[in-house]
Amino acid sequence: QLQLVESGGGLVQPGGSLRLSCAGSGFPFSEYVLSWLRQAPGQRLEWISSKYPGDGVSTYANAVKGRFTISRDNAKNMLYLQMNSLKFEDTAVYYCNRGEDRGKGTLVTVSS
Repeated sequence: QLQLVESGGGLVQPGGSLRLSCAGSGFPFSEYVLSWLRQAPGQRLEWISSKYPGDGVSTYANAVKGRFTISRDNAKNMLYLQMNSLKFEDTAVYYCNRGEDRGKGTLVTVSS
């Protein structure tokens, strides 16, 4: 059974950093494109970054480009999102995603 379990969220001040983690299981982790999505309060679900298998190309939404870095460790079945220079508008529940599946999310709150 596929599982995606996010962790690492929390409360951080503007300008701060957080690293999110996602543990995947129940599928051949290394073979899939994996992504991070987020949903801010009252907003629609938003794609923010993907990491491709094979050559490991990374793609980012304009809102996070230059501040967030996605990475994966296929040996550990882990996906990561390093978030730097966090802004108030980054406050959201962050989800790890594979195709139509996603985890339960981890809450990131950027507040002073």
